[in-house]
Amino acid sequence: MKHNLIIVDDHKMFLDGLRSIFEHENDYQICFTSKSAAAVIKYVEANPPSHIDLVITDLSMPEIDGVTLNTQLKAMDSQLKTLVVSMHYDPEVIDTLIEHDVDGYLSKNAQKEELLLAVQTLLKGGKYFSKEIKDIYTHHKFTQKKEQEVKLTRREIDVITLIAKEYTTKEIADKLYLSKHTIESYRKNLIAKLNVRNLAGLTRYALKKKYIQL
Repeated sequence: MKHNLIIVDDHKMFLDGLRSIFEHENDYQICFTSKSAAAVIKYVEANPPSHIDLVITDLSMPEIDGVTLNTQLKAMDSQLKTLVVSMHYDPEVIDTLIEHDVDGYLSKNAQKEELLLAVQTLLKGGKYFSKEIKDIYTHHKFTQKKEQEVKLTRREIDVITLIAKEYTTKEIADKLYLSKHTIESYRKNLIAKLNVRNLAGLTRYALKKKYIQL
């Protein structure tokens, strides 16, 4: 029995390339291809999800992206397998996809053999993430854990906030009723504590923590 596949990618050349790969494999049947995630959702709504074994999707697509498509497909049928094949490696996106039970994530640079291995693994009930994706995800989680462990005092938050707002050392000292030497010590300690290289790193941290708004 052949496995039914859906392929969605807004780049026709890549879509045709995937179609060609699976058309030359005896175990697969392509039941639908599209450049639109919205069209895939309509197709799945009109056909029993149990008749569809796997949806292979890009991430960056107009109107509905691959993250939203995965979420909606899983809401329609949690047993429906989804494989993301993309050039984008944003750790936040990878994290979101994993939280919404994506079954696999592969780079568009992957060889045909790895693509087929990923598909076979998913159809057997497993998960498949390329080494590159796993490394990015692991590093992101490790970084998140380290950040969670870092606790800034109220005074350190005051200092980093004013640094991010481009106050000078003297202006910060005057505002917080501290000496310039004390502010310089805070700055050096913050750079070491947050494992950043300079004031730009402190500013990025303050923005990330929403101590200041753009």
